[in-house]
Amino acid sequence: GPFHMVAPDRAELIGSVESETPAQFAALLHAFPTLKQIDMVDCPGTGDDGANLTPARMVRRHGVMTYVPEGGSVRSGGVELFLAGARRSADQGAEFAVHSWADEFGLEPKDYAPDAPENRVYIDYYREIGMSDAEARAFYAMTNSVPNHDAKWMTAADMSRWVRLDAPAALAAKLDSGPAVN
Repeated sequence: GPFHMVAPDRAELIGSVESETPAQFAALLHAFPTLKQIDMVDCPGTGDDGANLTPARMVRRHGVMTYVPEGGSVRSGGVELFLAGARRSADQGAEFAVHSWADEFGLEPKDYAPDAPENRVYIDYYREIGMSDAEARAFYAMTNSVPNHDAKWMTAADMSRWVRLDAPAALAAKLDSGPAVN
């Protein structure tokens, strides 16, 4: 799968989330129950939107932090996985790309009623990970302002305008290691 352990408590994500990823991630959590952080090095998105939210919910439920390092790239459905982090951080040189989804018929969110199940699944997910209803709707509207065949590119600073980002992992490790020194 796209997850590779680099330490007993840290995995890297390099690749897309596919139909088999939920089972692969469940096996990884079983083998490495100490997993605390996923470094999202290169996540081009997902080939299975339905499967994508399953490992995202596992990330959230297990309190795993998501982190995008300098030069890391999280795109499309990978953003939902990033958002699942119990804590989220991204280095200044991280990049994100969002766009609307398209179903197997080529229909996009605008082709469905705003409260249709096809749209509610994302708004409900964003609420599940801690966004208010207004924040969830605003974020979803922003992602859907871009057609599926295109992308809106964002920096970590851009992403922090939409969701709370914690200190980057290196700084977080220093903060966790003890009291701050002036």
